Amino acid sequence: MQRQHFIVLLASLVTTASVSTSLGLDGNYQLATFVADVTPPVDGHPLIWLTPVKVVETPLLAKGIILECGDNRYVLCSLDWCGLANSSHRLFIEKIAQAAATKPDYVVVHTVHQHTAPYSDGDAQRLLTQVGFQPLYVDFSFLNQAADQVAESVRSALKRLQPINQVGFAAVPVEKVAATRRVKTPEGRLLVRYSSCKDPALRDMPEGVIDPLLRTVTFAYNGQPLVRLHFYATHPQSFYGDPRASADVPGFARERLEQEEKCVQIYFTGCAGDITMGKYNDGSREARDRLTERLYRAMADSVRHTQLEPIRFMGWRTEPVLLPARSDPGYAPSDIEARLKDAALDPVQRVRAACQLAFHHRASQPFLLAALFINDGSIVFLPGECFVEYQLYCQSLRPEKFVAVAAYGDIAPGYICTEIAYREGGYEPTASSLAPHAEHVLKKALAELLDERISEKQPPQP
Repeated sequence: MQRQHFIVLLASLVTTASVSTSLGLDGNYQLATFVADVTPPVDGHPLIWLTPVKVVETPLLAKGIILECGDNRYVLCSLDWCGLANSSHRLFIEKIAQAAATKPDYVVVHTVHQHTAPYSDGDAQRLLTQVGFQPLYVDFSFLNQAADQVAESVRSALKRLQPINQVGFAAVPVEKVAATRRVKTPEGRLLVRYSSCKDPALRDMPEGVIDPLLRTVTFAYNGQPLVRLHFYATHPQSFYGDPRASADVPGFARERLEQEEKCVQIYFTGCAGDITMGKYNDGSREARDRLTERLYRAMADSVRHTQLEPIRFMGWRTEPVLLPARSDPGYAPSDIEARLKDAALDPVQRVRAACQLAFHHRASQPFLLAALFINDGSIVFLPGECFVEYQLYCQSLRPEKFVAVAAYGDIAPGYICTEIAYREGGYEPTASSLAPHAEHVLKKALAELLDERISEKQPPQP
């Protein structure tokens, strides 16, 4: 059943539907920003998957906003982590909701997905513990500490709520950063272009299907910006596999702009499951610097192109969706459990198996899609590593309006591929816990979530 939650600020606006609208009268909307350091200590909680932390190149931050609309309060949070899955994701959601004195359905927590950061699935760690696996994949003490730190930053931010009365939208092109990972040769052969690619011939191949635009949402009061939310679809890592904790390219660009503009900048990674920076990244420090400069330039351009307008409408909607687990050979629970218990198997593969089995154990529990509607714009929040196709699909549902998308909420499903990708092959389907028809299930739920009847002029019928 669809669940809808919208703001009622004036009794005269109440309708018989479960959706209502609100006028942006001065003082009706308030906002506060928060930030917390969630960097694991040296030799503490590992980076993805089991890489020990030896050097902290930059802090890993949790950054977000509290948005108060009449009697309702929403929290949007982005972490510089690789992933949060299952009970680890719920832990952050529940602690933040409690700190903000709001409902868990009104909280979204997403990771930027740098591979120089933790990937945490507490349910997988419990399965690993049952079979005596070492070393530690999830340090529960640190995980709880990190969630508590974020919750405390949210609790403190409530004391700093301030009015907002304007919103601004911008969409600008990003030059030479993103490209498809699924490269097709003229003969139809599928090649993989990872985030770092040292093969000049593979780097020279076309960008492929991407979303070339970075989208920015700005909240302001009387012309003064208070926070900017940036959304862009690419795998965010320029390097990985060594023991450096780092916010990498998005973090470098984000913090540079924040220092220069003196306005809080928050970054969300879009549907980047099949998108990387490998076309423009040979793994060198010089390539990373160029990528950072290009992303920073796009973020700065979005600031210059932002035009503020009065907030006249704001709403929140959620849609539960059951994503089907796959059970083909190699992915049935019995096959996965065999890999988990195989002491001779590579440790990382055993951790991956634990994560896949953990998804099977929770497959009967729905994922919650969410969307924030502001005037004619919307922000969509999705689970997993969605292919860019899902971002483009969301935008196609509202073709004349601004639509930003954040993926990497609960990352438990792994890759959310298109159905055709399973027939084409390539890397991503091998790392997905979902059946091929998940595409149709998710797109149906997205069509419900973004139903065009959700607007201030035409609320949906009961």
